[in-house]
Amino acid sequence: MNKHKLIRYLFALIMIVLMVGISEWLGEKEILFPEMAALVLGFWVIDKKIWTVSRPMLIVLMTVCAFFGILLVRFSPFPLLVNIAISFVFTSACLVVTRTTLIPITSAAMLPVLLGTESFIYPISVFVMSLLVVFGQWFLEKNGLRKAVIIDRKKGKYKHTLQHWIKLFFGLLLIAAIPVLNNQLYYIVPPLVVMFIEFSSSSSGFRNRPLQVYLVVVIAAFLGTIFQYYVHTLLGLSLMFTVTLLFLCLFVLFEITRKPFAPACAIALVPMIIPQNNLLLYPFQAAVGSAVFLFAAMVFFLKCYRWKREHLLICFLPQFVRCRIDRPNRKERKIQELG
Repeated sequence: MNKHKLIRYLFALIMIVLMVGISEWLGEKEILFPEMAALVLGFWVIDKKIWTVSRPMLIVLMTVCAFFGILLVRFSPFPLLVNIAISFVFTSACLVVTRTTLIPITSAAMLPVLLGTESFIYPISVFVMSLLVVFGQWFLEKNGLRKAVIIDRKKGKYKHTLQHWIKLFFGLLLIAAIPVLNNQLYYIVPPLVVMFIEFSSSSSGFRNRPLQVYLVVVIAAFLGTIFQYYVHTLLGLSLMFTVTLLFLCLFVLFEITRKPFAPACAIALVPMIIPQNNLLLYPFQAAVGSAVFLFAAMVFFLKCYRWKREHLLICFLPQFVRCRIDRPNRKERKIQELG
């Protein structure tokens, strides 16, 4: 890991700990927005374009969707499953209309719906933190700590059809129906929904390593729970200190796997905001929920059953085994190219 990336990790850690510290100091959990950790990783640490969106549009979309989620909780007369559907339709329409790929806005609208949050502190916090994310990315690029990501406006920024979003809509409702009816909402926490949409819609390389993504997500959920329960609740240490240790471990995990996955940051922060009486159930439910979401994305959207056996084998092998298999092929290609 080079020095610039280490500095970006440090800035990301400061941003996340600052958010948690202010939330703890003021006693307002609404300030703590897990998806902001994913945005910081995507826009600050990862040195490539993760989402196609301009900086002003990022602020607008995140804030508007957060406000919409609060308004839905305050004024909607419908049951929870219908409100989830409404929030998904709204955020999907925002992505289609603005022709952007900022999938985390799904979490911004859905989180207050699942948690029953009514305070306007939440959208105000999302607005302020979105400003900080945008300013931080500009600062890092201005000082040569991160490569500037240029959006080519001549190229289409959005390729998914209305039919694709309709399939996602019904897929989400089918998966969410049983957990909602049984009041087991940890199976469908918003970061897992974001992961489902990302996996079904993005063309990024992480779609070719579902096993690795699943393991990172499950480990993130377990780490978040362990640190929250043992370090914060039992040992009584501050939430700031707890989150600092948590994300140091998570960032090391990203470097070991060499493939940072932004939604995992949000999944690790969820234990800090959910009711603590059932905290220890969270990692197990997150593991089951992520498995179901990944299975649905792989089968019904990526249609992995049509892939060649060699492709499937590579997808479900651990990283260190994949590297050993891939290297001879790369050498052969180089020899062929030189020859």
